[in-house]
Amino acid sequence: MDFEYSNMVKDTLNSAITFVTSLLVGAIGIHYGAIAVLGGSEFTFAVIAALIGATVWGLASFFSGWIPLLGSLITFLAWLITINLLYGGGLIAALQIAIIAWIISVVILFVLSLIGLTDTRAIGVPGA
Repeated sequence: MDFEYSNMVKDTLNSAITFVTSLLVGAIGIHYGAIAVLGGSEFTFAVIAALIGATVWGLASFFSGWIPLLGSLITFLAWLITINLLYGGGLIAALQIAIIAWIISVVILFVLSLIGLTDTRAIGVPGA
């Protein structure tokens, strides 16, 4: 019984660490994307944006992700509109933030995976 409980605690702790790490990586990408495009950002707001963005992405994917190609496009557009609503500046600015966020997140996750600290996922940045 102790062994099963120990594994459950370990798995729960690993999941929590992965979630927090992924959320922070996504927030870092969004934060620096917003700084580059809009000239400023608050990191706390970027964490909230990553969390809201991940939720919107998940819901849009659940409802439209099954449609080949179009589902992925609808899901991405829902996330892009979310970034636009949260940061303003228009859809072009949101797209620029998204591209920068994705690049930064992929680089961070690549480095973290090279040193064995995490797998390659980021919450709040699609495809990263």
